[in-house]
Amino acid sequence: MPVKPMDTTLLVSLSHQLASFRSMDVIANNIANASTPAFKRESVKFQEMVMQVQPAEGDTNTQTVSFVQDKGIVRDLAAGRIEATHAPFDFAVNGTGYFVVSTPNGDRYTRNGHFALDGSGRLVTDDGDAVMGEGGQITVTADDGDIHVAEDGTISGKQGQIGKLRLVKFDDEHALKKEGSSLYSTDQSGQTTKDAKIYQGMLEASNVEPVVEISHMLEVTRAYQATANLTQSQEDLMRQAIDKLGSVNG
Repeated sequence: MPVKPMDTTLLVSLSHQLASFRSMDVIANNIANASTPAFKRESVKFQEMVMQVQPAEGDTNTQTVSFVQDKGIVRDLAAGRIEATHAPFDFAVNGTGYFVVSTPNGDRYTRNGHFALDGSGRLVTDDGDAVMGEGGQITVTADDGDIHVAEDGTISGKQGQIGKLRLVKFDDEHALKKEGSSLYSTDQSGQTTKDAKIYQGMLEASNVEPVVEISHMLEVTRAYQATANLTQSQEDLMRQAIDKLGSVNG
């Protein structure tokens, strides 16, 4: 249904303001997670929505107006820097692959390799979920002494091999769904990855560049202000028109 001309400016302005709010939320979340291991920056994907509006007074042809439509979030899958922590149960993935984590809701996947041992010696995440090996959960005992993890994920101790970290990849990484705590879920079947290496005592950093995000935030702020000014101008024109109409009728 065609949009009335007098509503067009306000609706276009509103669509741009909503887009700015959405962009600002995503940018703020990126900045908040700049120090979260393996966090992947996100951006909003917008699409132009074209509508036909009724002709203005004196015109005969309909006018084409462009609105902004939110189409979802795009995740930047570029790898972050690999930084040394020297913690024995910190692991970074160099290449394509995700650690497998067993949760109450089923297997989940993460590149955040900040792990630890729980009271029973299981290798777990910060939330206490078990990190899976190729043969199941991985348990380290006091008799194993210092732990060494090879680049292929093989875990060894003083008494020999303990297990091997399970690392999987997916055909469509963009389809992975965020679930919080650096975990992802998917209906895809994980495939064993052969082209990734695991580095012990290191973590993959977030790929967020705070300076770049702040620059984007300033751009969004300016865009929002411009549309807010447009809205205010339109409201002022409508108010003046109503005042003049009232004075003529009076």
